[in-house]
Amino acid sequence: MGEGVEGMIFLDSHAVIWLYSGQLDLFNPKVLKLINTEQVCISHIVKLEIQYLFEIKRVKYEPGLIIDTLIGEIGLMYSDNNFESIVRQAIHLSFTRDPFDRIIVADASISNSMLISKDRNIKKHYKNTIW
Repeated sequence: MGEGVEGMIFLDSHAVIWLYSGQLDLFNPKVLKLINTEQVCISHIVKLEIQYLFEIKRVKYEPGLIIDTLIGEIGLMYSDNNFESIVRQAIHLSFTRDPFDRIIVADASISNSMLISKDRNIKKHYKNTIW
């Protein structure tokens, strides 16, 4: 295992947004059970990606509100992985040009954690992706 917390389940940015907006029907029952029973966390880069989406008006609420609400409601936590380690891992993830996806996957993979993501490209290249 890497330096991350074992047993954490990472959430991709869209999963965070959908949880906040109450769009639980977009998740399958297995994923919802994991979210409700396991410790869920996010990479710090998720906050920046949501800010980008907010700025282009694809998300209605600022990332601080979204994330702080989920911290209070479901105990969401931030990953404690070292950014240098994340970048070192992300360098090898050449399956995408999206820097957000590379960092999110790298952060989860450091500790071999599960990642909840609907992204087909991530699912194809990161074996611990669930949806």
